[in-house]
Amino acid sequence: MAAVTKDYTNNPYSLIYKISHTYNKMQHRPMYRYLLFILGLPINLFVLFFYFYKKKNDSYSSIYAKTKDELLQDGIKDRIYLELSEQLLRKQAFFKQKKSAHEIDKKAKKQAEEQFQKMVHEKTQELLVLQGKERITFKDTLLSLMSHPLFLILSFVPGLPMYLLILLYSNPYTKYIFERLVMSVLVIIGVAILVFTILYLSPFDPAANIIGETATKEQIAAFNSIYGLDQSYLSQLWNAIKGIATFDLGTSFTGNEEVSSAIARKFPITLTLALISLVMAIVIAIPIGIISATKPNSFFDYTFMFIALIGLSIPNFWQGLIFILNFSIKWQWLPATYSPQNWLSIIMPAVVLGTALTASIARMMRSSTLEVINEDYIITARSKGLSQRQVLWKHAVNNAMIPVITVIGLLFGGMLGGAAVTEKVFNISGIGSYIVDKQFIPDIPSIMGGVVYIAITISLVNLFIDILYAFFDPRIRSKMKHY
Repeated sequence: MAAVTKDYTNNPYSLIYKISHTYNKMQHRPMYRYLLFILGLPINLFVLFFYFYKKKNDSYSSIYAKTKDELLQDGIKDRIYLELSEQLLRKQAFFKQKKSAHEIDKKAKKQAEEQFQKMVHEKTQELLVLQGKERITFKDTLLSLMSHPLFLILSFVPGLPMYLLILLYSNPYTKYIFERLVMSVLVIIGVAILVFTILYLSPFDPAANIIGETATKEQIAAFNSIYGLDQSYLSQLWNAIKGIATFDLGTSFTGNEEVSSAIARKFPITLTLALISLVMAIVIAIPIGIISATKPNSFFDYTFMFIALIGLSIPNFWQGLIFILNFSIKWQWLPATYSPQNWLSIIMPAVVLGTALTASIARMMRSSTLEVINEDYIITARSKGLSQRQVLWKHAVNNAMIPVITVIGLLFGGMLGGAAVTEKVFNISGIGSYIVDKQFIPDIPSIMGGVVYIAITISLVNLFIDILYAFFDPRIRSKMKHY
């Protein structure tokens, strides 16, 4: 049995080795240490009793106490205290500091105690090794039990959440994604708390705004009671967060409409518009940026960057109105307002929303490529006889894309949140215009739902961008494996 256990624990390809090794690695991170204890509470309680039973035979405490008494009798602690006091006095005199004798004495005693405890511990560890004994700890007790296949089988069901977390952590890519998802959840909760707090402190009174100036105190009180506005701040906040987590956002203050249903109808329109604009921007801007970087200060470079500067400078509401006047009214090529049944109606809003994004990506791609193509490794690649196209696409573009990906992610989030102006110009019933319409009531459930689900989408986009980093940059993949 011992030989089999030894083979399992030393075989890096076995499940037991993977679980034990990963568990030991996770213990060095406090957050995971506490999470493992909570998720594996039934197993940890059993191991805790077993640990206390084994600890009765632990020689560490007795040897530690004996070693401490011996060192105290030898006056080690007093000598450490005197040395530290002299060091602190010399340091004070050198730096011309003004500290009282009591402060110096207190600091010297504290540092002496720390050094003495460390010395006792190290001496105790040496004596344990000489006697062929080991200190019994909870972590070592659990690891020794994990080395037995029977323990893993019996503890699989009660410890399933803990084992799933361990296996998740054992793979660097799944661990990376898991940690980013946890961060995204925390960000979304933070956004929900911030938005709700701002709306709660808003000077606008939803009941008075909806019922009207003729509303009586009884009508306002009844309205507040129906929608829970008469509850405390914490109660309302808890209900709002619980509603977001369960996708039950309640009803809108106006129209008695289910907020979840309204967002489900309006959010896909804004998301589709933003995605079309993003694809258009990437397809146009990245080749333009690369061409401008490979031909700096040429006619193409000046022309493209001038057009990009114009694209950044034009307000999208003005651009939308010009498009409607020319393409819809004058030439009658495209419809002036959006209609889900007519795919041509999405062209002008997508171009208007994506113009600034295209210009930003093109300028960033140009500057990033220019920076990369002058690096030493690019010069080395050229000296090896590689063609200009091989050097550009195999070595330069991948590295140049890293800052561009960051810009794309940030601007895409801005497009989702800032699409309201474009939606208003083209009469698009999207999530941006929906939030703006509800803002001045304020319709708290509607605004909370719209803002938080935009935040969820942006968090998922940022997660995707973080994964793209690892795809384009092997240095990040290497860090992920060793983290």
